[in-house]
Amino acid sequence: MQNKAVISIKNLWAGYDSDTILEDVSFEMFQEDYVGLIGPNGGGKTTLIRVILGLVKPDRGTISVMGMEPYQGRKHIGYVPQFQVEDKQFPISVWDVVAMGRLRPSIFANFRMSSSDKQAIETALDQTGMLEFRNRTMNELSGGQRQRVYISRALVTEPKILLLDEPTSSVDSHSSTQLYDLLAKLNDHIAILLISHDLTAISTYVKTIGCVNRRLVYSGTKEITSDMLDIAYECPVDLVAHGLPHRVLPSHQEGHQHD
Repeated sequence: MQNKAVISIKNLWAGYDSDTILEDVSFEMFQEDYVGLIGPNGGGKTTLIRVILGLVKPDRGTISVMGMEPYQGRKHIGYVPQFQVEDKQFPISVWDVVAMGRLRPSIFANFRMSSSDKQAIETALDQTGMLEFRNRTMNELSGGQRQRVYISRALVTEPKILLLDEPTSSVDSHSSTQLYDLLAKLNDHIAILLISHDLTAISTYVKTIGCVNRRLVYSGTKEITSDMLDIAYECPVDLVAHGLPHRVLPSHQEGHQHD
């Protein structure tokens, strides 16, 4: 029997003012899940993230995070946004960036780092292979290394859920592979929800795939279905995965399956 869902969304409608972005979305995610969501720009992926984080209130339907309202449950989420606001000339250290994840608005002014804070930072950096870079400044790092630091910052709160928006969009292919390998290891103890445009890459690494374009198509499997492609591209599509010998589309032969 599966555990209780860490994220539960039922018949959700959401948007901004009178502009509806998400329509009748239902979705459940469990502690062992590693879900990849694809979809076009403007299709609602970012809005879905904001709803999960409690930053956008649904117009209709319900959502819970760890059994709580999103604004309460988000303390259990480690979030890695797509765009990081940073001044590359500002000499902030790797350690200090990750330490920011331990701050809370109510204690910001009087924050003093405890031994448990320091241990959490070391653990988060060790998990991403960045502990040896703790004293480096961010502008000394490669794009892939910086992304690992941002993942460390998300991990430092010891979250139950890791939410990432296009984590490989600004790194090279080698660094992307390393990041996906890292996420696979983290999934041993953290539920992961990954937003990406890289359909063929996430089909290799994630456990299950869904597609968001106003509606959400999610079957709880790794198969990229024709329904997903229909709502993603709104036209018939043939998927060619760079000549790889595996299929992520269902077979045309009924009852015959491919690995």
